[in-house]
Amino acid sequence: MLVELARARRTVRRFSSRPPPVTAILRAIEAAKEAPSGMNAQPWHFLVVTDPGIKRGIREACEAVERRFHARVQGKLKGWLAETGITPEKPFLTNAPFLILVFARTDAPYWLQSTWLAIGYLLLALEEEGLGTVTYTPPDPTPVQTLLSAPMVYKLQTILPVGYPTDPKPKYPRKALAEVATLNGFVRPAPEAPAQPREGGDT
Repeated sequence: MLVELARARRTVRRFSSRPPPVTAILRAIEAAKEAPSGMNAQPWHFLVVTDPGIKRGIREACEAVERRFHARVQGKLKGWLAETGITPEKPFLTNAPFLILVFARTDAPYWLQSTWLAIGYLLLALEEEGLGTVTYTPPDPTPVQTLLSAPMVYKLQTILPVGYPTDPKPKYPRKALAEVATLNGFVRPAPEAPAQPREGGDT
């Protein structure tokens, strides 16, 4: 069931050196491109990287902007980063067998919402293939866009390092349904189980 797939999916930052078949990556992207989009513009572009030199360049560019970001971050986010051990170092950008960089075409209607819908599809498709990933977005995507000669109309949304997971870290707990869903307003909890869709209804 889809809900079981969603519950199983977790953030992964450590990967086996054994590469998955490229066909598994392409199947996941095939699913992602079926996401809905404003005016059916399909503003996404999936750039797959396997070349070690390119991955190294991406990592160096990302770590440079991460160091500047960590130097200025304050408040709760600074505390959370320290608590979780997240640093400017991003070894998963070179250790993962594949990187999938998801770009959005910014001259399309609802480009941001549409592209992130596709990313959601992609995450579940990768999980179905038995692959792990983390949605990593550098604080400033410009250096990576420049490195990859991305057209100016495209903006990098996330980098997904992909491979067989070896990360022992468990999934963060999720809130209960009653905490995040209500019925006909912000007061009454939603039913425990969603109603079955009607035949011929909207999907």
